[in-house]
Amino acid sequence: MVQYNFKKITVVPPGKDFIDIILSRTQRQTPTVVHKGYAISRIRQFYMRKVRYSQQNFYEKLSTIIDEFPRLDDVHPFYGDLLHVLYNKDHYKLALGQINTARNIIAKISKDYLRLLKYGDSLYRCKCLKVAALGRMCTVIKRISPSLAYLEQIRQHMARLPSIDPNTRTLLICGYPNVGKSSFMNKITRADVDVQPYAFTTKSLFVGHADYKYLRYQVIDTPGILDRPFEDRNIIEMCSITALAHLRAAVLFFLDISGSCGYSIAQQAALFHSIKSLFMNKPLVIVCNKTDLQPLEKLSEEDMKLVMEMKAEAMKTIAQGGEPNEEGVLLTMSTLTEDGVMAVKNAACERLLDQRVEVKMKSKKINDCLNRFHVALPKPRDSKERPPCIPQAVLEARADAAAAKEKKKLERKLEKDLENENGGAGVYSASLKKHYMLANDEWKEDILPEILDGHNVADFLDPDILQRCEELEREEGLRLEEEVAQEAFQIDGHELTEEQREILGQIRKKKALIIQEHRMKKRTAESRPIVPRKFDKDRKFTTDRMGRQLSSMGFDPIAAVDRARSRGRKRERSLSRAGNDGDDMDIDGQQPNKKLRAMSRPSSRSKSRPPEEVVPGEGFRDSDQKKKAIKKAKDSVKKRNKEARRGEADRVIPTLKPKHLFSGKRSIGKTSRR
Repeated sequence: MVQYNFKKITVVPPGKDFIDIILSRTQRQTPTVVHKGYAISRIRQFYMRKVRYSQQNFYEKLSTIIDEFPRLDDVHPFYGDLLHVLYNKDHYKLALGQINTARNIIAKISKDYLRLLKYGDSLYRCKCLKVAALGRMCTVIKRISPSLAYLEQIRQHMARLPSIDPNTRTLLICGYPNVGKSSFMNKITRADVDVQPYAFTTKSLFVGHADYKYLRYQVIDTPGILDRPFEDRNIIEMCSITALAHLRAAVLFFLDISGSCGYSIAQQAALFHSIKSLFMNKPLVIVCNKTDLQPLEKLSEEDMKLVMEMKAEAMKTIAQGGEPNEEGVLLTMSTLTEDGVMAVKNAACERLLDQRVEVKMKSKKINDCLNRFHVALPKPRDSKERPPCIPQAVLEARADAAAAKEKKKLERKLEKDLENENGGAGVYSASLKKHYMLANDEWKEDILPEILDGHNVADFLDPDILQRCEELEREEGLRLEEEVAQEAFQIDGHELTEEQREILGQIRKKKALIIQEHRMKKRTAESRPIVPRKFDKDRKFTTDRMGRQLSSMGFDPIAAVDRARSRGRKRERSLSRAGNDGDDMDIDGQQPNKKLRAMSRPSSRSKSRPPEEVVPGEGFRDSDQKKKAIKKAKDSVKKRNKEARRGEADRVIPTLKPKHLFSGKRSIGKTSRR
């Protein structure tokens, strides 16, 4: 079971957000109204409550941060060293120490100001003390803002760390970069570790799980390690060193005997000897990978000697039962062809299981367990051997089933076999048509034609269809032209004579010419409307030109020219221009201007209707009844208008909070009237 779950650590807010959270909560959870008329003890309690509540909230939030982050001295040494490698243990402890110091300072500030508030002599003095207390608390939080931001970054990174149980059964994979560690892990677990043909593809610890003998094993893929001094190793390599040093696991040291990883066997052997101290008291398996490129038997004598030296060292790491056991120490496999992959996994799990059982047998707890068990050992009653008896029918049935299985395998290849023969996954594409039941098997892979109305288009396809379609269209066009030519010379279904046809042709020709001439005139400037004077800057469109055009067309231009000139004059407020005849509506110039203005009216205004005139639909019998109604309406509002009171037609701005309902102190009693 996983003991450490870093994903449950609460989010650490930034300093500014931290202050906003506490102050807004204080504002919401404490009283907000105080009056100077209150007793001084009540005013003191009001502000003391605010200071005490803010301090408690600060204390709780900071205590949550301190308690939820793991203490490096209390966690498993694996996690302690891993956190030191990733985040620097000193910086981590300093940040938590600053949070703890800020918590104590805030508690001391609250204690001091609560003591001062007990002796506040006025509302103003108490309020100033409260503001000073909260201000000093917020200043303390602002000073630890960098530590809060640092802890939030650590929390986010720790939430992405894999959940590793240091005490469970574990297989640890290590070796040089690009020797096949991640590929092996992808084969035996459901983990999806990125595999690329370059070094240091894996930059952190990856965890997967595998089963062996109904037991769950934890498989850890570590980043590649280079053979160099301990001080020169980077953070990625130190993650692997930390896992090797602190986890009780079976170690699988991967060896690329083909050299395709970019490192020779001598370099890999040097790495093995430099870190062999980390393998002590752990089951160690040396895995020779990529045997599909270079078999182990074809290695040179020097390389084989190095491999055998590594095997001898691996046997020294742990001796099972007091005697070295060579079985399962040096194994070969290929992750590409999957040869020996499961054998390596089973051997590592078996060696780890034996070692764990042996450790438990040596412990003192086993004595208490053995007292509860009784192992029954049956004794032979005579010297006669009694081998297991299997009926002949069962043996024959098994043989028939095996023969049938072999025969079926030879007759039909599986899709997996076909995939391996044709390039593997991503290259081979299974055919979905090979099981079609057709009259001829050769038709299965044919490209199906398009279907239209239940028929195959290919069955009706003619190679000369385009040429034949053009001929049909040409023939259809000729036939339509003949029909139009015949119908053109028919009137009411009767054929015309030669003379009538000639006259009809001339008429149509003349009509076409007239239409064409009309279209040409529409395009000329002469047929366009007269433009306003502000656009006629060159004085091209004048009344003289209009008169000449009208004269050329056979019209009298005098009236049109006079009307065009009169439209340009300034408008006069006179009744003399309202009539059709200018002579009988002329006004004598000797009349006074006042009478002239009285007789004049705007030409666009209609005649006003007197107020007493009855309009259909108003509901009055005659004009006398309407006069009486108008008089009564005026009399009804005369008194109100004289007193200048507000009426129903006046604009209303209501008083939202009437002063008589919202001012003054409330006494003990009902408040429903307010």
